[in-house]
This record gives sequence, C-alpha cells and structure tokens, in this order.
Amino acid sequence: VQLQASGGGLVQPGGSLRLSCAASINISDFNVMNWYRRGPGTQRVFVARITRAGNTIYADSVKGRFTISRDNTLMYLQMNNLRPEDTDVYYCNAQIYGTIPRWGQGTQVTVSS
Repeated sequence: VQLQASGGGLVQPGGSLRLSCAASINISDFNVMNWYRRGPGTQRVFVARITRAGNTIYADSVKGRFTISRDNTLMYLQMNNLRPEDTDVYYCNAQIYGTIPRWGQGTQVTVSS
C-alpha cells in the first residue's frame, strides 16, 4: 500500500492551502487516516484524524482552521487562516486495523510574507 501527499506550497499568512493524499488502494479500505507534521523533534506531530465513519479529531493548534475530509479516492486537509507557525512538512498516514500504518512522503507547507 502506498500513499502520496500533495498540495503543499508557499502561501502568505492568512491564506489557504488544500493538501491531498492519494492511495494505491481504495481510500474506503482504511479504518483511520491522519495528517501529521514533521515537528521540531524526532517524532511527527499529530494534526488531524478521520475515521471510516467520518468522525474527526484535531490538534488544538488547528481547530477551527483546518478541516480533514475524505471521499472515495482522496483524503484532504483544508488549511485556512494559515500562520507562519504552520510551516512544516506534512505527511498523510493511514491504517487498516490489524496491519501496520502506512506513511506517504511529505509535502512542504511554507507560510511566509
């Protein structure tokens, strides 16, 4: 199973970006899908999660600004009102229960004037 994230770029503070995550299998096969960011340390930092049922969870830092969603083919992260501190490499992650989680390659988001 392979995941591929895309949609990153350079945007001014207050701007928006939409990240996408494509999979080599049907998106609906995944029980849970997440977005993470690289973060300052050695562990990636959780950003948002969506379950197969459509339930969502967000990191406090992005609540009210980011929206995670999925359809039959892609998972998305709509990022609004971006701040310089949102600058990072963003990764998509997905898991089918009972199997190891899969990671996509990162996509760079840069928020700067």
